[in-house]
Order: sequence, then structure tokens, then C-alpha cells
Amino acid sequence: MRMILAVLGTALAASLAATPAVSAQESATTQTAPMAGHLIGRADADMRLAEYVSYTCPHCAHFEQEAGDMLKLAYARPGHVGVEIRHLVRDPLDLTVALIANCGKPVNFAANHAVLMKAQPQWLDRIRATTPAQRARYETGTNAARRQALARDAGLYDLMKGRGYTPAALDRCIADDTMAQTLATRTRQYAEAGVTGTPSFAIDGTLLPGVHDWAALKPVLDARILS
Repeated sequence: MRMILAVLGTALAASLAATPAVSAQESATTQTAPMAGHLIGRADADMRLAEYVSYTCPHCAHFEQEAGDMLKLAYARPGHVGVEIRHLVRDPLDLTVALIANCGKPVNFAANHAVLMKAQPQWLDRIRATTPAQRARYETGTNAARRQALARDAGLYDLMKGRGYTPAALDRCIADDTMAQTLATRTRQYAEAGVTGTPSFAIDGTLLPGVHDWAALKPVLDARILS
């Protein structure tokens, strides 16, 4: 899998280099700052937790499995924490999944994110099992065709059918080079701000060093809530 992702990572730079410049305009309902992601919870929550994630990061999927529902129900819903998901894109498969997560209305994002993260072992296994001929399709053709091939081989069209997405709708989202460039630009911004891996976390704009899982994050959140 590491070799496959290394090949995909090499392809990412070429793919993004051909995409158009990102628009400076952002949705005020879901984006709270130029470096912001999707907000889950209340905009006026007591604190803002930025969660930096990559969809091809197994530790990120484990975090979602372990803490995703608890964060929403016990921390975001009561207004203690606003959880902001920020994409740190690291390879074309990661980019493809991020485009799917962002597909449709902003209100769909939280459930899209959870479904994609929780199914990560299954769609990563499908990519591991691809043939050289399949992988060659990820390096030729348009950016859209490459990403659509990845999504089909990973079974993501079938997965998102359960979320009400048609193949045509997913095709449009996966082919969205403007959104792809937006995600790439933000990835560079996050790296410049000191985010070096996923999952990583920041509270109210301050990175939490050494905090990369729920066991380390939960005591920090609880202490701030009680303070």
C-alpha cells in the first residue's frame, strides 16, 4: 500500500499543477476563515477545535471510529466545542475522497465524512488489490478521468449511492478542479502553519503538540470545559 500511495503522491503534484487558481470567495455558512474547513456544531461554541485529517490516513479513520460520534453528541451539540474538519491532502486518492466528502450541500458534509472514514478499510483494500493496468489509468488522461478511475476502483460510487448520490453527481464533484485547487492551497497553508501530520488538532488556532489521538485529546478538551 505504501508503494501505491507513493506513486499516487507523485501524481498529485502533476495533477494539481494543471488546476486553475482558487477563488477568494468562500461560503460564509461553512467556511469561517481563509484556512478554515467544515464546521460541525455551533459557530458560537465555547472553543473551536480544528481537526486536520487525511482520508488515506488509517489513524484518522481510527479517530473517527473512536471519537467521531462522541465529539458530535457530547461536545459539539451542547455548544462546548465547534469541530472544524480541515483536509490535509497527501495523494490523489485522498484528494478524490475529499472531493466526494464535499459533494452536494454543505449540510451533507458531516455524514459524508463519517461514512467515508468508517469505510476506509474497505476502499483502501480495493485499491491495494488493483492491477498494474488499473493503476496506469491513474496517471494518464485528464485530472477528472484519473480521479474518477480511482473512485470507481475503490468502490466509492457504490458506497455513496447509499447516501443518495448518483454517478452523474459524483462525476461532477470529482471533476471539480477548482475545489481540488482549493484543497491543495489549504493543504499548503496548513503545512506552513506547522501541521506536519494527521490527525492533528488545534484549539482556538493553537496547535496541540503531541496530540494525535482521542486518548490525548479528550483530557485537553475536558480540562478546558471545566476551567
